[in-house]
Amino acid sequence: MQNLVEKIAQKYAVGVEKDHVVHAGDYLSIKPAYVMTHDNTGAVIPKFKSIGAKKVANPRQPVFTLDHDIQDRGERNLEKYRKIESFAKEHGIDFYPAGRGIGHQIICEEGYAWPGTLVVASDSHSNMYGGLGCLGTPIVRTDAAAIWATGRTWWQVPPVARVELRGMLLPGVSGKDVIVTLCGLFNKDEVLNHAIEFSGDGVTNLSIDQRLTIANMTTEWGALVGIFPIDEVTLNWLSMRNKFIQGRGLAGVPSDSDNKGVHPRINEKRLAELKSSALRADTNAHYAKELSLDLASVQPSISGPNNVKTMTPVSEMRNKKVKIHKAYLVSCVNSRVDDLAQAAEVVKGKHVADGVEFYIAAASSEVQAESERRGDWQTLLTAGAIALPPGCGPCIGLGKGLLQDGEIGISATNRNFKGRMGSSKAETYLASPAVVAASAIAGVIDLPGDFSPLPPKGEIHVRPKNKSAVTAVKILNGFPESITGEIIFCYQDNLNTDGIFPGKYTYIDDFTPAQQAQVVMENYDPEFGKIVKEGDILIGGFNFGTGSSREQAATALKYRGIRLVIAGSFSETYKRNAINNGFLVIEAPELVKDLKAKFGSAKLSIKTGIEATVDFAKSRIEADNKTYPIDPVGAAAQELVIVGGLENWVKAKLG
Repeated sequence: MQNLVEKIAQKYAVGVEKDHVVHAGDYLSIKPAYVMTHDNTGAVIPKFKSIGAKKVANPRQPVFTLDHDIQDRGERNLEKYRKIESFAKEHGIDFYPAGRGIGHQIICEEGYAWPGTLVVASDSHSNMYGGLGCLGTPIVRTDAAAIWATGRTWWQVPPVARVELRGMLLPGVSGKDVIVTLCGLFNKDEVLNHAIEFSGDGVTNLSIDQRLTIANMTTEWGALVGIFPIDEVTLNWLSMRNKFIQGRGLAGVPSDSDNKGVHPRINEKRLAELKSSALRADTNAHYAKELSLDLASVQPSISGPNNVKTMTPVSEMRNKKVKIHKAYLVSCVNSRVDDLAQAAEVVKGKHVADGVEFYIAAASSEVQAESERRGDWQTLLTAGAIALPPGCGPCIGLGKGLLQDGEIGISATNRNFKGRMGSSKAETYLASPAVVAASAIAGVIDLPGDFSPLPPKGEIHVRPKNKSAVTAVKILNGFPESITGEIIFCYQDNLNTDGIFPGKYTYIDDFTPAQQAQVVMENYDPEFGKIVKEGDILIGGFNFGTGSSREQAATALKYRGIRLVIAGSFSETYKRNAINNGFLVIEAPELVKDLKAKFGSAKLSIKTGIEATVDFAKSRIEADNKTYPIDPVGAAAQELVIVGGLENWVKAKLG
């Protein structure tokens, strides 16, 4: 039995054993349908060239979308954009210029995010594709370069949680309110590094726009995937999209369209195939956790300030009279046609309050054109909104309208981390388009109307994985069947990359492996370097390696002679950086809990005197007279460790 995530992963896995059924925890070599890069394409190109690649393995696989810094008309940025476009033309890659829209929206509008397929992007909000039943998940730039060169990268299938949505939203409540509620109600990392499958009778009552919003912000909830079922709502949306494209024509569609005037991805043939063979989760599929939410109990709510997981109903916020200086209806999460229409309905016949700046930007040029046709765009402008071009802009602290010291902003974006939208001395709240528009008019956070004073209704249940007979793992030549070493225990949860490798060394380009080894963990514990020896096994707490994406936090431990890192759980970015550098990391939560109980937290780093043996052939760890199961370390991960990382793996594939 497989859930939807496992079925799609199976479909796009390469080189699995003939009879192997893919499940959560498996390391896979994957060949995604598409890989999207945006402005960061400029950083992927030199990586691609440095690994010796001369041509793109499959020019139909990459998609370039310029969307982040499009307000910057300086020569340096324009030159960067020209180089990206030139590379696309040279290799025959689909390219969308600045002004066409935000990459994630384009991926959905132009049929790259097709239901039942796997699409990756070097951007954390690729979860959004799950609104269309497409498994979207983020990768890092090295992965993107590897896919360009070979068509492949690797993925470990995450644990999958099922979220059952029940009933129907009340009038005035939006998809944004649903995901804000989920983030605030289950705010203790319950779904960290999980894939989420949405189900339940409530799903059928959600539009595709609402689903895209919810899937997009599963990223902020901590998940790696947020996917909805492929149902009649999905099929109807694609059918309408197909009719729209036929009327629009193929102007602006990149080079892979054929001469018959048929869209290369959204067309009658593909729709017919999808209707007859849409993937669905098996009835008895396993889910690591099962959550539920009563949609009728959701009310308009606010996230923040500066924290996505702090939720307050708008009915409470209005009593606080929180004065705002800026309001934003921008970004990939909430700037589609319906969002702009909701905001226009709120502001019609009114005007933005004195002292407030209200910024709007459509998710794409197509969205803006439709909003203009309907009259919503002009309604917003008449009310005093300030238009920005279709792109990311203030959502990521770029371009016009950023928050200044001491200002308070309310935004329909997906993140409100301190300093993200401007000054670190500003405060940012997140809300739905209707709340943002109403607040811009009122000058304080508000939304007219009466809403329930009762809290949302939701539950969570953990479902232990069924124990089954251990299947022997095939060990590749050059990979050890087992590793033994003394445990060095660092108990702290959420040990961040600054603690592991200090930020002050990150951009010293000639910092040698020996120097990395010398300073590793110095911010966390200066004593670490004195007690650790080559060949030790480091065991950390939960969410190990959270924080920035610097890969030195993985390589510094490798260079220090640590055989591998075991933790209760890892930041997914840390895990990717480690394995991309041929450094193995393994999750063993029960072992970590036992070590916490035994050694406590008196010392940051402990030389335990306990030897641990990691048996890869039998997928288990033996330590302190106990045995702990681990996920199988499959061929995809073994290959990367043997050759010393993803770049060397690519070079080997290229010969």
